[in-house]
Amino acid sequence: MTDLAAIASHLDTVLGTETIPDYPGAFNGVQLANDGPITHIAASVDVSRRVIDAAIRSGANLLLVHHGMMWGGAQRITGATYDRLRLLLAHNIAVYSSHLPLDAHPTFGNNVLLAGTLGLEPSGGFARYRTIDVGVRGECDCATTSLFSRADAFARMHGGVARSTEIAPARRTRRWGICTGAGASSETLLEAEALDLDTIVVGEGPHHTAVAADDAGLVVIYAGHYATETLGVHALAEHLTSTFDIPSTFIAAPTGL
Repeated sequence: MTDLAAIASHLDTVLGTETIPDYPGAFNGVQLANDGPITHIAASVDVSRRVIDAAIRSGANLLLVHHGMMWGGAQRITGATYDRLRLLLAHNIAVYSSHLPLDAHPTFGNNVLLAGTLGLEPSGGFARYRTIDVGVRGECDCATTSLFSRADAFARMHGGVARSTEIAPARRTRRWGICTGAGASSETLLEAEALDLDTIVVGEGPHHTAVAADDAGLVVIYAGHYATETLGVHALAEHLTSTFDIPSTFIAAPTGL
């Protein structure tokens, strides 16, 4: 029988939770504790009422997520926030969250796994945040339209759809970068130019990134914030199942974004 402390200690070590920088609202690690041994793990991208209800139905008492319980700083425990917390406490469900440590992980990370899903082989880092590369980059020689089709098929599997800046029919991708989630920003576009990348795959980004990328001759493929961040928690849950012999369930809860 394995308790939350043992699983959390293992995850903190594997993910480098204490050493990977992140945004102030991330609160990586255990966000909500529980009592007794962990008997079933549910994994999902977000903490939402829909996810919590599905975790309860699955019999899980540990919810492993990429986006944690709160992001906007201190807030009142009322309304939907209260309802989510009440259900978690009532059903003895712990919450463990991993944001950038999971994005950047070389084995279980969203970025390295998305590269593999798209048939790409990483050879370096991309999307620098403070002391780490959150994303990955590499080289290939493939039609950009083909890469987009692969990204779109992946997005549709997760309830979304891929979009991109304009792609000429004969265009080829030779130097690419990936940053899942909200990966398109002014900073990542400047970094892509500095690294001489011609194509980047992200989850989403502001409208101005499409304008700036087109002017710079860079193709951006927006494959969906939710879709591109399903891979890490799924892989991490399977790792825990293998390591601790605890069953796990992936809970799909697409946001359409």
